[in-house]
Amino acid sequence: MNRAPSESPLQAAFLRHDDTLAPPERALGEDDHAVYRTLLESTKAIPWKIDWATMEFAYIGPQIEALLGWAPSSWKTVNDWAERMHPDDREAVVSFCVAQSKAGTDHEADYRALTRDGGYVWLRDVVHVERNDQGEVEALIGFMFDISERKRIEEELTQLQQELERLSFSDSLTGVGNRRRFDDVLAREWDAAKSSGRPLSLVMIDIDFFKSYNDYYGHVQGDECLKRIARVLGEAAGERHFLGRFGGEEFVLILADADADAEAAMRIAERCRALIAHEAIAHVRSPHDQQVTASFGVGTVVPGERMDVTAFINLTDAQLYQAKDNGRNRIAAVDRAGIRGEGFKAQSR
Repeated sequence: MNRAPSESPLQAAFLRHDDTLAPPERALGEDDHAVYRTLLESTKAIPWKIDWATMEFAYIGPQIEALLGWAPSSWKTVNDWAERMHPDDREAVVSFCVAQSKAGTDHEADYRALTRDGGYVWLRDVVHVERNDQGEVEALIGFMFDISERKRIEEELTQLQQELERLSFSDSLTGVGNRRRFDDVLAREWDAAKSSGRPLSLVMIDIDFFKSYNDYYGHVQGDECLKRIARVLGEAAGERHFLGRFGGEEFVLILADADADAEAAMRIAERCRALIAHEAIAHVRSPHDQQVTASFGVGTVVPGERMDVTAFINLTDAQLYQAKDNGRNRIAAVDRAGIRGEGFKAQSR
């Protein structure tokens, strides 16, 4: 039989609230409460009711025991609810729910609920505030939902996002910060130093005769050399300072806060140079003991109106080239942080 599209057997049917599928002679009676209770207790959502005047549970669904291990009879007052909550969540969640309930506002709250065996399950409480004709709060009626799986997925997505962000700011070869990350960190530290009046230092590092190294040992070995140098520089600088690959065989350190003055920056540069020497990476085409060495340019400044961040980078980079022009495997530095009308102070070691 042909049927018009509007007569599809899969068509949804909607009922108004005053309509019913029950026979017309059937009236709601006391036995319906058992039906409603059966429906509530057969769902995964856990129904509950709290009397506002006494702050006691008037009811909580038996599903609570299967989920958390606590028998329904053990949920006597709101204190049981609060105490069976993760300590890190308790104060914020309780304060929020009490405030919303007093205001007569329906609300939701996510928190970690304590299980009887000492674990935690993520719950979402959806709360309806029941008021009398005078608008006074009489009861709280709600449902608890197990959202552990949702939270697990959210945490995995957050970790994935953080990993993607880390990769987008990391040099794929050495694992240190990339140029994009360097620009971001330097801009932030520049603004912070400018506001505080504290010095900021840059250490720019370039591996000496690296083209000759690649030509002799090959690019695969060259990549391994870059990885080793990055590791050594990271050890010298420590976790508090930013280390990035500026490009090619060039690296950069950003020194802020306590280790940002000129003398501290020079000490860190010296430590970097010493550890590279201790690494003793063979380089037969280097005149410096046939080992890999590096040249360093160090700049220190208190950011102000008379110099922008680009000029500071160029100034430090110029010191690096001075170190290379003067024979490599040395440090050249410029310091404007501590001057008092003396102009720039340059030094090399």
